[in-house]
Amino acid sequence: MIRDCTVGEPAPRAAKAMSILEFSIFIWVGALAAGLLGSLTGLGGGVVIVPLLTLGFGVDIRYAIGASLVSVIATSSGSAIAYVREGFTNLRVGMLLEVATTLGATGGALLATIASPPALAVIFGLVLLSSAYSSAREPPRDVEDTPADPLAARLRLDGIYPALAGPRSYHVRAVPLGFGLMAVAGVLSGLLGIGSGAMKVLAMDRAMRLPFKVSTTTSNFMIGVTAAASAGIYLNRGYLDPGLAMPTMLGVLAGSLIGARILAGIKSQVLRLIFVVAIFALGVEMMYSGISGRL
Repeated sequence: MIRDCTVGEPAPRAAKAMSILEFSIFIWVGALAAGLLGSLTGLGGGVVIVPLLTLGFGVDIRYAIGASLVSVIATSSGSAIAYVREGFTNLRVGMLLEVATTLGATGGALLATIASPPALAVIFGLVLLSSAYSSAREPPRDVEDTPADPLAARLRLDGIYPALAGPRSYHVRAVPLGFGLMAVAGVLSGLLGIGSGAMKVLAMDRAMRLPFKVSTTTSNFMIGVTAAASAGIYLNRGYLDPGLAMPTMLGVLAGSLIGARILAGIKSQVLRLIFVVAIFALGVEMMYSGISGRL
């Protein structure tokens, strides 16, 4: 239901000039693009949904985060199954790291209910800008004769993924460091409603040295559980609006299914470039909006 601007409500300013149907269609189209981007890059779609709703439609950031968490669950459900079937996702790595992100997400969601919208926007922007900078730097490549990580070998985390030239094997590195970074990713997920896909991808890509496609697909597998851990808190606090969450979820789900179909044919360098450009632009916009008081 679309309502006028009052304290404690979603308050979509742009919706005043259009009907509920038009508002829902615009939300769906934007969510479709967000789901496509989130599926290809492992961001989860929420990294686009929150700026789209707050900056484009004037929705209160807490309600935008609530809708984003629902869409993140949809993204994970829509694309993770396809990625697992195709052999990209490392299930053992995902299940191990999900323990850390779930605990962090619960704490982050509790913090978000007491933080001010401008503060959330500034934190959101800082996270995106730092993620863009880290991802733009080419990760160091492993030497072929580097021994496997003992803990990863003991947990049987190493895997194989399909490549254009045939199946390729890889080793998992720095498991304790990756586990710690995932706890931070979980806090960001609950605090900002973004599924923390950017942090997850960077942790697996740069710290644990997983191939980029394995990082993005494993992130997609994980973000649904992470988002579900914090979505319940937003629902309990009344920050999940069905009229806002439904078109968002349907659009992101459709976009994630499309992304899952075209991922295999896209080069990792192209995915990395899309990832960097998207989160840098959104990070600058969210920082400006939070500092200028537009939220």
